[in-house]
Amino acid sequence: MATTAKPGGATEHPVVREGIERPGMDRLATYRAHGGYAALEAAAGGLTPQRVIEMVAESGLSGRGGAHFPTGRKWEIVRAGGGTPVVVANGDESEPGAFKDRELMEKLPHRVLEGALIAARAVGADALFLFIRGEYTLARERMQAAVDEAAQAGIIGGPVRVHVHASAGAYICGEETALIEALEDNRPTPRGKPPYPAEAGFLGRPTLVNNVETLANIPAILTRGAAWFRTLGTPGAPGTRVFSVSGLVARPGNYECELGVPLLGLVDDLGGGVREGHRLKAVIPGGTSTFVLPAGRADVRMTPDDLKAAGSDLGTASVIVYDDTVCMVDAAMNMARFYRDQSCGKCTPCRDGTELMFEALVRIEEGRGRRSDIEGLMTLCDYTPRESLCALGAGAVAPVLSTLTHFRDEYDAHVAEGRCPIRRTFEVDGECFPVLDPRPKPSG
Repeated sequence: MATTAKPGGATEHPVVREGIERPGMDRLATYRAHGGYAALEAAAGGLTPQRVIEMVAESGLSGRGGAHFPTGRKWEIVRAGGGTPVVVANGDESEPGAFKDRELMEKLPHRVLEGALIAARAVGADALFLFIRGEYTLARERMQAAVDEAAQAGIIGGPVRVHVHASAGAYICGEETALIEALEDNRPTPRGKPPYPAEAGFLGRPTLVNNVETLANIPAILTRGAAWFRTLGTPGAPGTRVFSVSGLVARPGNYECELGVPLLGLVDDLGGGVREGHRLKAVIPGGTSTFVLPAGRADVRMTPDDLKAAGSDLGTASVIVYDDTVCMVDAAMNMARFYRDQSCGKCTPCRDGTELMFEALVRIEEGRGRRSDIEGLMTLCDYTPRESLCALGAGAVAPVLSTLTHFRDEYDAHVAEGRCPIRRTFEVDGECFPVLDPRPKPSG
């Protein structure tokens, strides 16, 4: 697994993406020809389920879906629970700016499947669900083809039944309890905790929910060892992450680097930097549910602890870049629109809070805002995450509160001038049009 140097010091280090551009890696024959399923064979041969869990725990691997919970610890809890466990590979990737899991499922479906089968054997599960975002048609087709190939080759067998499940197409389905509700053929809304899914999830059984990228790390850990995995990244954050870099950069895409890579290295060295003649204004380091960092705070290493100290979070490792042409009030408004539309509506703080935040941001951006709107946003940013049932409330607040914190002068200018200081348009065939809220306005 070679390390690829890039100009300026940032490097790619493929582990889960190793061989991703090799033709035919979505097919069983090619995957096996390059060492595929050797880890599963080891897990089914000389390694006991308990030893597999110990190796995952020793590696320091944590969840790659955003919560960073220790993977080995979660497996231990599930295995120790009462009843027969269930395993879910969470491929419901709906965080704006995230597209890493999609690529893994489309191009390396057998690696994802191998990691999930190892997890199922380790915890003693009899059912494995591959839960895939509804809009990811190709990813779902590739995962189903991998399951069919593996079953025909006798790789899938014994007590484990594997199901490919298309999600309901809602952002909330990525939340593990809402995901479980969807699997049970219910409306996908979050459950109160405790109990946690690892204790009582699908049909009341211990349920292991792991992100696709998390599971794709397992084959390498078993074949190369936990000690090797800890040589990557930092002592507090071992391994690599697949960073989805997007926004106003020259080379958007997925880049797998060791944890601890500089954020500015991702933006400038790998992403190619912002457009010529413009300067970096802000970066979201972990998807829209993490705090926006102004350019002055972007000189930070990409680990959970370093980003927390800088005032944000690693989240889904989805790096969104803004240059000096972007109005941060407009950016917050567009993200608020997403969370308003994606709130499941189960709890009042999130259902009403996201609507009220969006309405206030529209007024400010359109030049109709008052100082009381800014004060109201601050109140909502305090109340909504504190009282919401799940993390969507906190995610909805992140772009609003962080832009209010770091770009308050832009909010004040909108109110004082009665307009957006930065013209907000999009271009089609050389003609510019204003960006409008596509939702029909209520009559009367």
